[in-house]
Amino acid sequence: MNTPLRLVVADDNPVVRAGLTALLSTHPDITVVAEATNGHEAHEAARRHRPDVILLDVRMPGTDGITALPHLVRIAPVLMVTYSAESETVREAMRRGASGYLVHGEFTTDELLTAVRDIRHSRPRLTATAATSLAQANIKPPTATSNSPELLSQVQPDVGQSTSYQSRFRLSRREAEIMDLIASGMNNQQIAAACFISEKTVKNHINRIFAKLHSTSRGQAAAKWLGTAPGSHPGGTERR
Repeated sequence: MNTPLRLVVADDNPVVRAGLTALLSTHPDITVVAEATNGHEAHEAARRHRPDVILLDVRMPGTDGITALPHLVRIAPVLMVTYSAESETVREAMRRGASGYLVHGEFTTDELLTAVRDIRHSRPRLTATAATSLAQANIKPPTATSNSPELLSQVQPDVGQSTSYQSRFRLSRREAEIMDLIASGMNNQQIAAACFISEKTVKNHINRIFAKLHSTSRGQAAAKWLGTAPGSHPGGTERR
């Protein structure tokens, strides 16, 4: 029998903390070895129990999650599970070594379980808001071989303008998120992981995006989305 996945759960909200612990502990391959109410307690618990994964909130009294991150990632992979969806918070967490970022309300129970198990094997998980924040800042998400507190490498410049182009090209919010991720250089597998959807669903979204952008390739669609294709600037005339 495999050794259960050992977790530390850190969140100052007792309801959220208890809920996560109860939910995760019902699965035989997962055990919560300690709980914490702030970053300092999380660090002490991690040093004492040496967990496989740490679940960490952002805003906590005393030592917050962002401050504690560089110390925690030296002990175990850290999965942010938080209500904090601000772009700069997401980016700073990833810069400081978080292996994934889940925003409450954007994932299901099964998706949380998948994320926890995947983080143990260096497979990062991001919910849509977090993934889009990284894409718009030109920051590449961690990969299976990049799970350290080093600064994440940069990707294509000028990912953005999604608000005006979303309206112009009549993309849904999900389609705009996926188009941002395409423009940032992600492949279908990475987009599926970031958005917690299947690759088949990603392909279906891309087919609709290509139709709306009158494009036949990822490069052509990205050029229009980034405003670098002829006639693609807001106010210009798009040839059909």
